[in-house]
Parts: sequence; structure tokens; C-alpha cells
Amino acid sequence: MNAGELALLALIIPAVGAGLVGLLRAQPNLREAASLVTGGVLLGVVMRIHRAVAAGEIPRLVLAEPLPGIPLELEVEPLGMIFALVAGSLWIVTTLYAIGYMRGHHEKNQTRFYIFFALAISCTMGVAFAGNLFTLFVFYEALTLSTFPLVTHAGTDAAKRAGRVYLGILLSTSIAFQLFAIIWTYLLTGTIDFEMGGILEGRAGEGVVAVLLALYVFGIGKAAVMPFHRWLPAAMVAPTPVSALLHAVAVVKAGVFSILKITIYVFGIDFLTQLGASVWLMWVAAATIILASLVAFRKDNLKARLAYSTISQLSYVVLGAMLANTMGIIGGGMHIVMHAFGKITLFFCAGAIMVAAHKTEISDMRGLGRTMPVTCAAFFVGTLSIIGLPPAGGTWSKWFLGLGALDAGQVGLVAVLMVSSLLSIGYLMIVPVRAFFSPASNPHGHGHANGGIHEAPLPSLIAIVITSLCCLALFVYPDPFFQLISMVAGP
Repeated sequence: MNAGELALLALIIPAVGAGLVGLLRAQPNLREAASLVTGGVLLGVVMRIHRAVAAGEIPRLVLAEPLPGIPLELEVEPLGMIFALVAGSLWIVTTLYAIGYMRGHHEKNQTRFYIFFALAISCTMGVAFAGNLFTLFVFYEALTLSTFPLVTHAGTDAAKRAGRVYLGILLSTSIAFQLFAIIWTYLLTGTIDFEMGGILEGRAGEGVVAVLLALYVFGIGKAAVMPFHRWLPAAMVAPTPVSALLHAVAVVKAGVFSILKITIYVFGIDFLTQLGASVWLMWVAAATIILASLVAFRKDNLKARLAYSTISQLSYVVLGAMLANTMGIIGGGMHIVMHAFGKITLFFCAGAIMVAAHKTEISDMRGLGRTMPVTCAAFFVGTLSIIGLPPAGGTWSKWFLGLGALDAGQVGLVAVLMVSSLLSIGYLMIVPVRAFFSPASNPHGHGHANGGIHEAPLPSLIAIVITSLCCLALFVYPDPFFQLISMVAGP
């Protein structure tokens, strides 16, 4: 089986896993084992594809041609390989976490959860391996629809309202802006293929390029660039494993990945630099970075604070794309990885605290480190990565983004990056500091403040340890991801 066929297999495996979960719905142990095994098989396939791409291959496979000259096509290039590696590796860890969380929290409709989780991963692989704008749009929309039942999982009025916001913003932006931009691109160039160096040079002037780029940036609502960000905090009503899926494994990463890919393969970074058409969007991303951080400060609910942190951090990737230079692209590509592992660790910890200590508000988490030392230590590691401090992987992505801003002559953006990191220290580091160095806020209440160690269920705790160790490992050994993004970032 060649690498192109393996790419198709990567889409099929999670869908088959969803079917197995449905068949085993009456046997929870087997159902969850099927989810874990499917995740392991997918990761093995993705690793095989990675070997081919790292060796310089660009596997392709045409699935169908619904319109003349517009195929539904898979193509595995280095940037898509990065996204597939992140999603493939984190799916199995998130499934392990979900087993402990869903049981420990006594969630209903667990079979439905695992089914749609698997379908979402299948769509994510389609986004990662999309060979043209049409294929990207199809799987982008499929990902929105497959994650909607996860957002509304609880079935409450709040969950239904959140689902309407989620679906409304993501579908309206993609149809009104993204689809329009794709059609306009086709009319200008006669193609919707992804090509190294872009397809627009010589076919569009500065004004058209600036408008077209804005349509893509705002039309890819999953990137949560303000003002199209409200769906993300609204979706926090979903169970924590869904929040982890939205923030680290699939949805938001599909958004910023798509912006980065379109910047490289549709516009071309040299062409954007020559025109200067992306400069104003750099500052839109910078505004989102700062404003979302300031909102995060005001949120006492931990998941809500993490949601606004994600909105801020996503625009680091958008900023890297808009810098349109080698260091910016490397920084943006690396941040997809580093933020994924850092933020999933933080969400895992937030869910563990809710299940084991029944706490959701940061003001109630004083002294929690005495009863949940592993969870709170992991939160500290994840925080280091989001801030961009050694010895966590987020150090490298923010370093390259800073270099990209300097290369672009945008000293003000370097200041934005520095201020954002300081804000991250303020709204995230307070959690482990209070947990380890403050007296218990409710020593006689529910949450086992004086009852010894009381961590989350073992599967969830194992997942937390794995992702926090990965944050540290990515500082020491970021090479596989660095090599992949360097293949597309230019000399």
C-alpha cells in the first residue's frame, strides 16, 4: 500500500472505529477498548505516512471528481503531516482521558460521544490531507457538523444555545466568506490546487489580494479571530474531553492550520511580502492576542479562562502566517504543535479538578495542590508551555515568532508577543501558585481538602502525565516538527 492509499486509510480507520463503538454500545469495556485500539492503529498509519513525507515524497490520491477539473483529492505535504501527527497522537490520549472522565463524572450518552469523537477525527484527517481548496472546504464543513453533537452533548438548554452559536458562526462565516473566497480564487487563477509559492502571483493586485486574504482569515471561523470568536467560549458548556478536542486535537487547530496552509500554498509568502497586503491583518491578530488575554483575566471559571486563552494563542499562528516570512511560518507551524500539547494538558487538569474536587472556579482552588499534586504540577508544566518558558516546548514557537516579527521590521509585534506572555503569566500561573502556596479555601467542605491525596480516575491521570511530559519532551526534541515546517517555510 503506497502513502497515498495510506492517507485514505487514515480517514477510514476512525470511521470504522465509530461503527465498532456503536456495535459495542452494550459493553462499555469493549467499546472503550475499541476506541483505544482504533486510535493506536491510526497513529501507526500516520507514522508510516510521516516516513514517506520526511523522505521528500508528496503522496496524492484522487477520490472523485464531482465537477470537471475540481477533484476531491488527498495530498500529504509537510504542513498537513504536522497536523495529522498532532491529531493522531492526541486522539488516543484524549480517549484514555475520556474513559476516566466520562465514567467518573457519570456522563450520559457515552456511546454517542465516542462515535462522534471518532467521526470528528476522520474529518480532521481529511482537513490535514486536503489536496485543494475544494477538498479542504468539504472536510472543514464536515468537521463542523460532526462536532456539533459533541458541543450539545449534555442536552440542556445551555448546551442547545451553545450549539446554535457554534453552528451559526462557523457555518455562516465559511459559506459567506470562505466559499466566496474559494470561488473568487478559481475565477482569478483557473485552479484551486495548492502549489508551493502560491497560485495568485501575476493574477491579482495588492487590493484584491488584501480583500481575498481577509475573506479567508475571517471565513475560517474555527481560527476564532475576533470578532468571530464567540462560538469558542460558548462551546465550553460541553464535557471537558470535548473542550480538549475543540482546543487541541481538531477544531481550532483545523482553523489556524487552514489559514497557514492557504497563506503558503495559495498566496505564497514571497508574493505577500512583496505586496505588503497582510500587514493590517497582522495587527488584527495582535489585537485578538491582547484583547482575549485581558478578557481571560476577568474569568473566574477555569474553563472559561482557558477558552479565552485559546482565542489569544490561536492568533499567534495567524500572526505567523501574516508575517509571511520564513521565521514567521516556522513559528506558526511550531505553535500548532506546542499549543496543542500545552492547552490539552490544561483542559485535562481542569476536568480532573472538577471530577475529583468538584471545583470549577479558580477562587476556590486554594490549597488544591496538597490533595491533587500530580494534576496541579501538570497544570504548571502546561502553563509554562503556553507562556513560552523553558523547559517547555512553547519556548520554541514563540522564539521563532519573535524572530519573524523582527525580520518583518515589526518591532511593535515583538512587544505584543512579550506583553501577551506577561499576561499569560498573570492569568494562568495564579492557578498552580494558589494550589501549592495558599491555605485551603474550604478545608471542611466537599473536595477532600484534608483527606489525603485524591486525584482524578487513573486513566485520566495517566493521560495528564503523558501530555505534560510531552510538553517537556518538545523542548528537548522538537526536531521532527521543525524539520517538517522547514520544508515549506522557504530558505
